[in-house]
Amino acid sequence: MSTLTQRRNQNLERELDQKIQSLRAEGVEEGAKNRAEKFGLLYLNLKTFPIDASALSIISESEAHAGQMAVIAKSGHTLKVAVLNPQNTQTQRILENLKNDGYTLALVLVSDTSLAFAWRRYQFKKEAQTDVGVVEIKEAELTELQSRIKDIADLKERLVSLPVSQVLNVLVAGALKIRASDIHFEPEEDSIRLRYRLDGILYDVISFSSAGYSQLLSRIKLMSGLKINVHNIPQDGRFTIRQETSDIEVRVSILPGAYGENIVMRILDPVAIRQQLEDLGMGSDTLKTVKRLLKKTTGAILTTGPTGAGKTTTLYAFVKYVNSPDVKIITIEDPVEYHIQGISQTQIDDVAGYTFASGLRSIIRQDPDIILVGEIRDAETAEISMQAALTGHLVFSTLHTNNAAGAIPRLINFGIKPVIIAPAINAIMAQRLVRVLCNKCKKKGVIEPTDAELMKEQLANLSPDIRGQGQVERVEVYYPGKCAECNFTGYQGRIGVYELFEIDDEVEKIILASPAISEVEALAKKKGMVTLLQDGLLKVLAGETSVEEVLRVIGK
Repeated sequence: MSTLTQRRNQNLERELDQKIQSLRAEGVEEGAKNRAEKFGLLYLNLKTFPIDASALSIISESEAHAGQMAVIAKSGHTLKVAVLNPQNTQTQRILENLKNDGYTLALVLVSDTSLAFAWRRYQFKKEAQTDVGVVEIKEAELTELQSRIKDIADLKERLVSLPVSQVLNVLVAGALKIRASDIHFEPEEDSIRLRYRLDGILYDVISFSSAGYSQLLSRIKLMSGLKINVHNIPQDGRFTIRQETSDIEVRVSILPGAYGENIVMRILDPVAIRQQLEDLGMGSDTLKTVKRLLKKTTGAILTTGPTGAGKTTTLYAFVKYVNSPDVKIITIEDPVEYHIQGISQTQIDDVAGYTFASGLRSIIRQDPDIILVGEIRDAETAEISMQAALTGHLVFSTLHTNNAAGAIPRLINFGIKPVIIAPAINAIMAQRLVRVLCNKCKKKGVIEPTDAELMKEQLANLSPDIRGQGQVERVEVYYPGKCAECNFTGYQGRIGVYELFEIDDEVEKIILASPAISEVEALAKKKGMVTLLQDGLLKVLAGETSVEEVLRVIGK
């Protein structure tokens, strides 16, 4: 027999084997459907269901196996529970315990294959927990360290005399004290450069000898669940600083460089997720419009802007505003950075095949009222998001575009038909974050002539109600100063700058013609949209930031 004939026979055998396995699987699921009908329960195939890892944890893996069941979703105090046989004694015992704990139960019947698939999520969860270290730093210790660190200068002095074993604790305490979002370690030829990102800007803290850097690197890798002996490929991990009142998540990125491995530690501040809509910095008209849009039950609201513009914080504020016991909210994120009580949050897992697109398809089958899609990255996710917005769901998501008008051409470039985009989207918002002037040291003065010219040029078409009355040339504005309170930067904290336009009948008509960005922007301005630059300059007039800062972030 020739080699070619052998290969053909092997391929035929493989295809036949796959067909037999597929038929067996179909038979198993058909049997589960029949049993579901017999017991009067809904049937589910869990391979197409977005299992909520936090819900799964409500009962232990051993209990799940003993009771032939799994908790697969949680909405408020209602649990969706997958069972193999609702008459099983152990199943009934565990269900009764859940009821006694105050839960309302919705049972679904599944096959044993399906249930085994759900149980494998326990293993995924264990692996994820193994990757995430937990560092116990007592709150008293952090508070004591923070009391000694008043600014970056104090931090420099402390770091010079510390052994490597204590450096990390001091760095974390210092970052929390001065509200830094990132810690950067950058190996150079003869030293290690340490920088903090504070209000979006990187500041040098200190350069120290590379002698003890390998120990520090190993400790961070160990805590983050990374491979200590691997130095030539990028690695990503995270760890948790556990405290009595709150946990602080730290995301770690390791990248090989010419002189060693670079480390970036992103500190996920739990305060950020507690922000209300009113705290984000939206102008009164924009805030009023957003609140009205959030009362709708269908359509999409998209936020746009570059990485680090605060889009995720805005989406979480949307979710918090609409969250109530009578609505079901499901999110799909990469990763889930902050957890919100009362909603189902799922995280994409490319290895397991749970992508934004596949996850979104599964989520829609869960009958949600509101869906949050962390980011529209590809044509498939864009298509499903638009269809969801058209079929009775309120959808929140983000796009990477420079301004609000750019979202329309971007979706068209993804291959989404204008006839779908126009009715699907309720509104598009662009945003940036600008630094807020330090209240302790900001200086008041008559506006500079060049700044006055910019104000007149940009604010001329706004109504007096929005821009205020009076001569711009005589306006007094604030400029940054320097003091220890703000680490001598002149700024403390950040605030959002926004532009928002609604999709109405007139905008829908222009969308149907596949417009350029300039056409969409011109129509939005004509309809009264306050642009990013205009909103920034209005915040200058309100004494919140400076012209210099607005131009740095937004440009002219």
